[in-house]
This record gives sequence, structure tokens and C-alpha cells, in this order.
Amino acid sequence: MMYDLIVLGSGPGGYVAAIRASQLGMKVGVVEKAELGGVCLNWGCIPTKALLKSAQVFEYLKHAKDYGISVASTPEASLPDMVKRSRGVADGMSKGIQFLFKKNKIDHLRGHGRVLPGKKVEVSDDEGKTTTYEARNVLIATGARSRQLDSLPQDGKKVIGYREAMVLEKQPESMVVVGSGAIGTEFAYFFNAIGTRVTLVEYMPNIVPLEDEEVSKQLERTFKKAKIKVMTNSSVESVDTKGKQCKVKVKTKKGEETIEADIVLSAVGISPNVEGIGLEETGVELDKGKIKVDEFYRTNVEGVYAIGDVVHGPALAHVASAEGIICVEKMAGLKAEPMDYNNIPGCTYCSPEIASVGYTEKAAREAGYELKVGKFPFSASGKASAAGSKEGFVKVIFDAKYGELLGVHMIGANVTEMIAEAVVARKLETTGHEMIKAVHPHPTMSEAIMEAAAAAYGEVIHL
Repeated sequence: MMYDLIVLGSGPGGYVAAIRASQLGMKVGVVEKAELGGVCLNWGCIPTKALLKSAQVFEYLKHAKDYGISVASTPEASLPDMVKRSRGVADGMSKGIQFLFKKNKIDHLRGHGRVLPGKKVEVSDDEGKTTTYEARNVLIATGARSRQLDSLPQDGKKVIGYREAMVLEKQPESMVVVGSGAIGTEFAYFFNAIGTRVTLVEYMPNIVPLEDEEVSKQLERTFKKAKIKVMTNSSVESVDTKGKQCKVKVKTKKGEETIEADIVLSAVGISPNVEGIGLEETGVELDKGKIKVDEFYRTNVEGVYAIGDVVHGPALAHVASAEGIICVEKMAGLKAEPMDYNNIPGCTYCSPEIASVGYTEKAAREAGYELKVGKFPFSASGKASAAGSKEGFVKVIFDAKYGELLGVHMIGANVTEMIAEAVVARKLETTGHEMIKAVHPHPTMSEAIMEAAAAAYGEVIHL
């Protein structure tokens, strides 16, 4: 059978691209050997949020008295039950993708896919049977996996990646989390919240190193208050797993320190899945281990495209989805706009949450802008006080000359639900004064964005 498009991978890049292509009248097949929805739906974004919700509910119960509620017995966290709920949520989402494939008449080509010269795709199933399909276009969306460090080899039992962390049968008494990006930070919060002793090791000077420095410092204070041991400017040199516990040798500015823990979680980034998918045979060009593409995700081989974690850019589900839509719309002859990679929101779902978009203050100054910076703390927010979530703030950064919104950085309860306002504002080239004059509802957490903008211009009311 001849397809208009064959997609390798059914993650948030692949399945979204497939559905959009089908909407545009293409005959589409998607190659997937595991569960539909890829890592995001099955082993990433969705099941981790379910685990984090369990931790949040547990924390609420522990502090029920603060809200005038008596809980008859001491609440207990059951990791197996939390994992069971998380897997149920993931399974439900994966079934939802199956429904969308049927609705959009997309064929699921089960097995491992390899791109062959001449826009052909070879699919090998579990029994070893091989089928070759032809397509007018091929889209590589094979995603990524947990990155392995030589000093931190994962054995899947004592030294684990994010997949194993999501399905641990027994709650560890102690854990070392290596890397404080979104994955490491979220797991550090989760395991600490349910009672595991957590040490968080970060090579850079600040945790969540891609965030604005003030946000990083606020999260570090919160984590330390929660009894998480935070080690910045530190690196794991080796892990000895021979004994009952792991002996983790950490190099710090003050010298070497050995930490003992039941489990070591490696969260030091991801490696793109570019091996064994036919790139060498097809002649697809790589650049620093990732597939080289143009602004519409075309590779150097005619009719072969790539999106998501296998190409350069932020390794985020919503980025892969947006890239997939741009890619197939251009493929179909529609007028497509290239992605503005400086307007991509980033979210971290620990507690308090972190959300940001655009320039950090440091990056904006380095880019030569003269700035107006405004901050509004949630301690001055009526809604935050009522909710018992007064930690954190909203920080906005404007270009002093034209009033352009350069960046927004938030840390606090539910801020991941608030950041889209800033993304839309930046897309529409909204100025500081327009944000101040746009009436925000009261009492809400989102008023803090308006108040922060007002603070930048010396007009803040509630500070």
C-alpha cells in the first residue's frame, strides 16, 4: 500500500502530526512498537503528573488541620497504590490515542521501523516478520531515552532512570537524585513528599539551571525547608552498588563526599533515538547526534522529515506537537509559519510549580536590552492566602524602550496553568501598559501577572 505519510513514533510529535495530516486528506500510517502515545503519555508527562497529584493530596492531608479539618488517623502514603493509579491514568490516555487513530482512519503499523532509500519504511514485528511500505513522505519522530553517564551506569535496580522510578515496587528510605532539570526536580519533590530522604545533586551553580536565577533560589529555599539536601556545583564521580546500599561519591567545591542511599536516580538529560532506524543507509545527515533539519523540519534527503527530541530544540512534548503540525501543514502546501523558539513555555510540576517563557533577566541584559523588571509575591495575593499557598512570585521583564514583554518567570501554586497568558501576550506583541490595563479577575492567582507588570512601571497597588 502507498501512504502519503508514514510516521516513525507515536509520541506527542508523531501522533499529533499523523492526525493533522489525516485532517488535511493524507493517507497516514504510524509505526509504533510499544504503546501508542510514546514516552509522554506512558512513561513521562502524564503518569508523573498523576504521581505528583498523589503526593500533593498526601501533603494536604498532613496539613488538614491548617484548613480547619480533623483527620481521624495519620495518613499513610502507599507507593504501590500511587503507582497503580498512575498506570491507570496512562493506560486511559493511550486508549484515547487508539480511538483518535480509528476516528481519523490512521493505520497503526506495529513493530520497529527503519527508513529505507526511496522513501520506503521497513517494519519488523515481534515475531521477526518484516513488511516494507512505500510512502510519498516519511516523518521521523522516534523521541529520546534516559541519558547514560559513564560515571553513573544504570542497572535498572539500584541505579535507575525515570521509567523505573515511576514503577518502584517499594518506597526507598533514601534516594540520591542526580540532575535538577524538570525530571530530577519533580521526582525529588515526589519522593521527599511521601517520606523518602532525598539528596539532589546538580552540576551547575543553581538547581533548575535553565530558569531565572531568582526562581532557582526560591525553589532551593523551599526544598531545603522540606529537608531535601541540595548539592549544587557538584558532580557524581562514581557509584558503588556492591553493598546493600549504594555508595555515591560526590565531588563538591569543598572536596569529595560519600553519600549512602537505597536508590540513585539518574536524571541527567536524554539521548535521541537515532540508532537503528536506517539513517546511515538513507543518508540522513546528523549534527551533534541529532537529525539536521531546516525551519520546516526537512532533512537533507528529499521527502524525509524529522521532529521532536531527535532534532535540535527544547525536548518538550508541546514543542514536538507544534513542530509536527507545522511540518505536515507545509508538506500539504499550506502557508506555514516557522516556530518562534524564543516563545516556548517551560513548566516544572514540583510544589511549588515553576513556569516560564522568554528571556531570563540575565539573558535579557546580556542581549543588550535596557530593562523594566516587576515582581509580585504571592504573599500579597488574596487568593494565594485563602488557598494557603503564599510561597513564590511572578516576575516580568520588559524592554524599557518599547515596552515589549521579554520574559515571564513564575514560581507558586498552579503557575503552570497561568503561563499561557504570557505566551499569548508575547505572540501578540503586547506591551506592559496593555497588560496593566487588561482587567484581571479578583481574587485569582493570575492577578499577580497584572500586578507584576504594574510593579515594573511603578504603578503596583497591592505592594
